[in-house]
Amino acid sequence: MRTKIIKIGNSRGIRIPKVILHQMGIKDEVSLQVEGNRIILQPIRDRRSGWRDLFREMALHTDDRLLDGNNTIAQSSWDTDEWVWDDE
Repeated sequence: MRTKIIKIGNSRGIRIPKVILHQMGIKDEVSLQVEGNRIILQPIRDRRSGWRDLFREMALHTDDRLLDGNNTIAQSSWDTDEWVWDDE
């Protein structure tokens, strides 16, 4: 596909057809990189995208347990002596 470079203020840009944006999953922002003589645009993905499904799968395989094997977290003296709770 060929497209023209257009003036946008002091910059230049291109118009990307809506169907291409939709196909690539691009919404409001992109990652822009230059590699050699190529400009690479990539959609910005939520860093936690897909975590819910991965955690669900981990739970199905009982692979969601604490690695140290301890299910309780012991309080330190700082928790009981140094910390002042607002509701006390």
